[in-house]
Amino acid sequence: MSLIKWNPERRLFPSNWMEDFFADNYFKPAVNGISIPAVNISENKTAYKLNVAAPGFKKEDFKLEVQNGYLVISAETKEEKEDKDEKYTRQEYSYNSFSRSFSLPENVKEDDIAAQYEDGLLKVTIPKLKVEETAKMTKQIAVK
Repeated sequence: MSLIKWNPERRLFPSNWMEDFFADNYFKPAVNGISIPAVNISENKTAYKLNVAAPGFKKEDFKLEVQNGYLVISAETKEEKEDKDEKYTRQEYSYNSFSRSFSLPENVKEDDIAAQYEDGLLKVTIPKLKVEETAKMTKQIAVK
């Protein structure tokens, strides 16, 4: 048995020796222009922490929501430039967006989730419930 590295691009583009010879990220098709920011997740006794690497955004560009047990982080930015000269007019448009969803564990305080954006890094803190609060959430159901 041999292991084969799965490459989702192969469904759209047939494989060739050039693709296999060069590194994974060397030749990428234009379809892969979509970027999803990297996320580091850590945990300590009191909270879960997410660090989302999203340079080029402003804090106003982010939208964080809790929906049906999921934390949804999205951002969108648009930029328009126009240069006018006697002989020409040049317009450039830039648009960038992403959305990521994370399943929240049952032991978190959804109302106390906090976020901070600085130096291209979105830092999200998701506080945990105390052990006593988790025990209060436990409910026994009688079988009839």
